[in-house]
Amino acid sequence: MPWALRWPRKACAPGWGAKVQDHYTWVIAGDGCLMEGVSQEAIGLAGKQQLSRLIVLWDNNGITIDGKVSIADVTDQKARFAASGWDVFDCDGHDPVDIDRALTAAKASARPAMVACKTHIAIGHAAQDTSKGHGALTDKAQMQAAKDGYGWTSASFEVPSEVKTWWESLGAKGAKARAEWEGRMAALSPAKQAEFARIFAGDAPPKLAATIRAVKKQAVADMPKLATRASSEKVLQAVNPVLPETIGGSADLTGSNNTKTADLGVFTPEDRKGRYVYFGIREHGMAAAMNGMALHGGVRPYGGTFMCFTDYARPSMRLSALMGIPVVYVMTHDSIGLGEDGPTHQPVEHLAISRSTPNTLVIRPADMVEVAEAWEIALTEKTRPTILALSRQNLPAVRKTHTNTNMVAKGGYVLEEATGKRQVILMATGSEVEIALKARAALEAEGIGTRVVSLPSMELFAQQDEAWRKRVLPAGPVRVAIEAGVRMGWDRWLLGERGREAKADFVGMSSFGASAPMERLYAEFGITAEATVAKVKALL
Repeated sequence: MPWALRWPRKACAPGWGAKVQDHYTWVIAGDGCLMEGVSQEAIGLAGKQQLSRLIVLWDNNGITIDGKVSIADVTDQKARFAASGWDVFDCDGHDPVDIDRALTAAKASARPAMVACKTHIAIGHAAQDTSKGHGALTDKAQMQAAKDGYGWTSASFEVPSEVKTWWESLGAKGAKARAEWEGRMAALSPAKQAEFARIFAGDAPPKLAATIRAVKKQAVADMPKLATRASSEKVLQAVNPVLPETIGGSADLTGSNNTKTADLGVFTPEDRKGRYVYFGIREHGMAAAMNGMALHGGVRPYGGTFMCFTDYARPSMRLSALMGIPVVYVMTHDSIGLGEDGPTHQPVEHLAISRSTPNTLVIRPADMVEVAEAWEIALTEKTRPTILALSRQNLPAVRKTHTNTNMVAKGGYVLEEATGKRQVILMATGSEVEIALKARAALEAEGIGTRVVSLPSMELFAQQDEAWRKRVLPAGPVRVAIEAGVRMGWDRWLLGERGREAKADFVGMSSFGASAPMERLYAEFGITAEATVAKVKALL
């Protein structure tokens, strides 16, 4: 069921005024749409937020592909919507006058509205009111029966002149409304017009780059030991005031995802200027709502949950990628490093699943500098969603020098170089970069020249030219990758892009996790500097 947040009557998107944005969102939903679980997530959230500009037309024909709805469901849909804070209306879905009456009443509602449109599937056809109406083969006699049912007397592919004239008159109404809107837009100040154009184009403000540079400079000066989820909050504290279009949220994990900053305020029926949404335990609904907001334009949504709960949000995350929508998924607690919550919450396979999804940008930063660079990328992306995989546990700073260059944008780069002859390349992401650096120190102490490559984004690294990839991962040295997840997706960089350029091994997970303190889990599953050193020596 398509759905998006909309501002209600007598309110507007912050900053523009009702004369600029004062429209409705119309949804057409079938019986099957309302059976899907995400429908209740959307219905409940819209009812809570009193989104009076949202109107759902339910095509109530009582038929699904398998047969009558009654073979699988007994839900009283009108009662369900009413119980969730909606106003409910009825109409004959084949009577234009009755439809107009119901829609007029729905538009006057102070709450989201559902219009139950009683219809007959395949009306006039031999398959009327049967499951065959979904896709029955239509011969000449059946086509004529359907035309007779609608009172259609014109030949095939012929549009009667009165119908054409009527549609053109509707188009003229649209042109008039458009001209009136353009007049209201022209009344805005030049600065507001420019800001409106920037935001709807999806362009970042000029201040963003300078803000990110300042955050990085301060991080290098402070060298904080922080969980990357906490680093993310600090970055958001700096960038949210610079981007008035950001709208944040969390699926009931605000304190864990660190997605709410002090300046945002909360979006509620009482305060439409708030920019933070409490989505509740509705991961799929949150992702769907973010898609709707981004498709509408004028806002740049981000929302958080635990990395393992990408399972719940997966259908809408896939649609983000399929439709090329630049929403940002803040996925925290990204590994076994979350500790005692145990294997149900430890996302050992979710990085691989996310990376395998086409047109999806996955970034797993290692410290606050990389987090800042990751957010800069996510907030300037226009054609794909970004998943930020962030740690629960504190991590040391690994970027010890400040540069204006966004190194995360290169996907992978040399973090520490071998001091002598390079024999080994260690690759890692996120919380395991620290382990790679410790392993390097041990190997260097034994005279084994070791390079450490931070590889926060495989997608961005793959986008670089071959010269950069060869510069970072030259043929010859043995390669070991370290990540607290499964190996899938790593072989391109471990074995070389031709699959034969290096001896290689992987330090990571091959099973689900367990419930124990983080330190013990890393030791038990062999994700340590000592285990890395042992694998390097075996390869050498």
